[in-house]
Amino acid sequence: MAKEAGGGGGEGALSESVLRKVLISYCYVAVWIFLSFTVIVYNKYILDPKMYNWPFPISLTMVHMAFCSSLAVALVRVFRVVDLPTSPAMTPQLYYSSVLPIGALYSLSLWFSNSAYIYLSVSFIQMLKALMPVAVYSIGVLFKKETFRSSAMLNMLSISFGVAIAAYGEARFDLRGVALQLAAVAFEATRLVLIQILLTSKGISLNPITSLYYVAPCCLCFLFVPWVFVELPRLRAVGMFEPDFFVFGTNSLCAFALNLAVFLLVGKTSALTMNVAGVVKDWLLIAFSWSVIRDTVTPINLIGYGIAFLGVGYYNHVKLQALKAKEAQKKLAQADEEAGSLLQERDSHHGERKADTQS
Repeated sequence: MAKEAGGGGGEGALSESVLRKVLISYCYVAVWIFLSFTVIVYNKYILDPKMYNWPFPISLTMVHMAFCSSLAVALVRVFRVVDLPTSPAMTPQLYYSSVLPIGALYSLSLWFSNSAYIYLSVSFIQMLKALMPVAVYSIGVLFKKETFRSSAMLNMLSISFGVAIAAYGEARFDLRGVALQLAAVAFEATRLVLIQILLTSKGISLNPITSLYYVAPCCLCFLFVPWVFVELPRLRAVGMFEPDFFVFGTNSLCAFALNLAVFLLVGKTSALTMNVAGVVKDWLLIAFSWSVIRDTVTPINLIGYGIAFLGVGYYNHVKLQALKAKEAQKKLAQADEEAGSLLQERDSHHGERKADTQS
């Protein structure tokens, strides 16, 4: 009876431990959704001519990058919160060949995605972002990081078809905004693929703090060139060199906190969990855009995004199955290795006993 009670207590402790881990994971997901939601709505508020009316996306992105660079340098160099990669070390040659291209793509992605908020509603932008798996898969095939499969391509076409229907039903369709958002998706997808090629394949692992430490300063430098020609003359003309420090400070702090939330979410759960949570966040943003901002969301919008949503859901399901199969294969290989070592150990013991018997 005592053993049974002990066993029951052990199972209870185990279930409590599992429940605690699940609750913590949900907390990370909730924090990431909240911060991502806040940054998107905050950027829309600042850039939209009908709201805060500060339509300078390059300047806003540069403020973010300057703030993130400063905090990242302080966390790495002053407070020593995280260590820089040492195996391999980030040499100047490696930085120029690997980090700079990623920084250039990141700056273009941020510039164009922030610019889209001037022309498009939050809800429609989220619908267009459903094309991200299509862009990542297509560019991955182009760079030979993904294998071309007819079933995967059919799924990508279904996502594209759904987004096309959503675009057809958009009440505030603006070609400039759509072009900017599609360009942002293309640059971001290319950046994600290049991270695998230029960093992951070389064994370089960067968390969001070290990523910002290396990438944010070069983003700031890349954005400075178009800023001089595109926005500086307009800023001089309207005399808007004194932005609200509270608005831009809190906005930049939210952007930096979002990067930390990504680190916690991916580190404690998985990148796939973030993808699934991203789908929930998109639906919440669409509902918020319709109910609070009063953006028009038509039935055709919802039908089109629903089709794209099913395609993205299937894409995440396939990725999950592939991860499970890879994990099972890894465990099987470990089990085979352990069995082989046990057999080798048994044979060696058997040989030693035989030698002792003969002697």
